[in-house]
Amino acid sequence: MSQIVDRGRALGGLLLALLLLAGAGPAPAGSGTVILATTTSVQDSGLLDALLPRFERRTGYTVKPIAVGTGQALALGARGEADAVLAHAPALERKYVAEGRLLNRRVVMVNDFVIVGPPADPAGIRGERRAAAAFRKIAAARARFVSRGDRSGTHLLELALWRQAGVQPDGPWYVEAGQGMGATLALADDRQAYTLTDRGTLLAYGRRVRLAVLVEGDRVLRNVYAVLEVNPANGPRVNAAGGRALADFLISPEAQEAIRTFGVERYGQPLFVPAAGARDADE
Repeated sequence: MSQIVDRGRALGGLLLALLLLAGAGPAPAGSGTVILATTTSVQDSGLLDALLPRFERRTGYTVKPIAVGTGQALALGARGEADAVLAHAPALERKYVAEGRLLNRRVVMVNDFVIVGPPADPAGIRGERRAAAAFRKIAAARARFVSRGDRSGTHLLELALWRQAGVQPDGPWYVEAGQGMGATLALADDRQAYTLTDRGTLLAYGRRVRLAVLVEGDRVLRNVYAVLEVNPANGPRVNAAGGRALADFLISPEAQEAIRTFGVERYGQPLFVPAAGARDADE
């Protein structure tokens, strides 16, 4: 597959992640620091700023979040370099649980993915009911599409949609950003391209980009976030007690109420829907 990658941004993002890891490595077990590996969509939406101070005031722990793609976040937990993981790639999460590297997966909240693009909609996907059909039209029109290209939960869903569409994305119309969701939206806006995004980040960035929501509502676009605890056997620096406390907090009534109201005042609608206690909410 040919790739057009914004090398400077991609390397910059990788360097930032490495610096975060170097400066905020997991604290020794039993310490007052909790490392949360999470996704850029959660970070970019601003939700962590609404949740983590509440947890810190309640428990006395200090949380240091590392926001990367979901694949990287889960891998950090599996290597014992985080204490809890908040992610949105259910199949991959279950794989780590089955292997015993991550524990006690619990659904926290849901929102949805949407396909956005230039208001002129050169591929003619507006109102398409099936996301895969929209992707097929984008490829047929060779309309520019920006992929996150970072093995995040969003990227994994995008790749699954291309497979469903029977398309191997290839050529100058397909751009891999190698960035988080906010940066990917900015690049798609700059290049007047289509992209796949979670609704929460889009709402948070809505005033900065001119992209229109063109496809929504397909069941495959449901976006489920779950918290997982890190197995203390993954490494000597895992703060299992702190990770468990943070996971318990995220499904607590206090956190769920904060999630329910987050974004309403500013955007007129919540960015996420609380879903603690849901079983297999992604199926």
